[in-house]
Amino acid sequence: MKENIEEKNVEIADVISKTEGFIQENQKRIIVVIIAIVALIGGYFALQNFYFEPREKAAAEEMFAAQQWFDQDSLLLSLDGNAKYMGFKAIIDEYGSTKSGRLAEYYAGIASLRLGKYEDAINFLSSYDGKDTFTKVLAVIATGDAEMELGNTKKAISLYEKAAKMADNIVTTPYALFKAAFAYQMEGDNEAATKLYKEIKTNYPQSTEYRTIDKYIAYAEESTK
Repeated sequence: MKENIEEKNVEIADVISKTEGFIQENQKRIIVVIIAIVALIGGYFALQNFYFEPREKAAAEEMFAAQQWFDQDSLLLSLDGNAKYMGFKAIIDEYGSTKSGRLAEYYAGIASLRLGKYEDAINFLSSYDGKDTFTKVLAVIATGDAEMELGNTKKAISLYEKAAKMADNIVTTPYALFKAAFAYQMEGDNEAATKLYKEIKTNYPQSTEYRTIDKYIAYAEESTK
């Protein structure tokens, strides 16, 4: 037992000795690596405090005016801005990497959709990559609306069905299913439409769409005869 302990002590001492030797031989390299790590950490915090945070703040300030114009239905102004404040387009160009810059893509897409600029709407909404699930779903639905306006009904159906699967709630899911069902009817596929209308009736009785769903089910079923 004593011999085993002594052997282990020798092994430990040998490891320590080798480690010390390695450190002595590579001292300069180790110091350089440590300095590089410290510099990277310091650089990250410097970027965060002196670059990213000020840009986030500046973008949020510009967004405030653009969102107010949007809420007041001054859609062109919200997109293009004026001499004092940026519109969504300029915010995207200047602050696209910030939270506000990404959100500006969503608003720009919705504003373009309402103005009848459907290609622009699709471009803005397709680029939107926000963290908020709700607006991400609405962006996909709105892209479907733009495709519908351009006569691309099958693309629209695909987008509505995608949106319905992105989140399960009583607001966006039945809304997306209803739009998909209506688009199916536009394509003459009343069986597919009936199926989706019935899905709303079965699974989303608390939704807004549920209130009139029987009428749409009856019409779709009648159209299949």
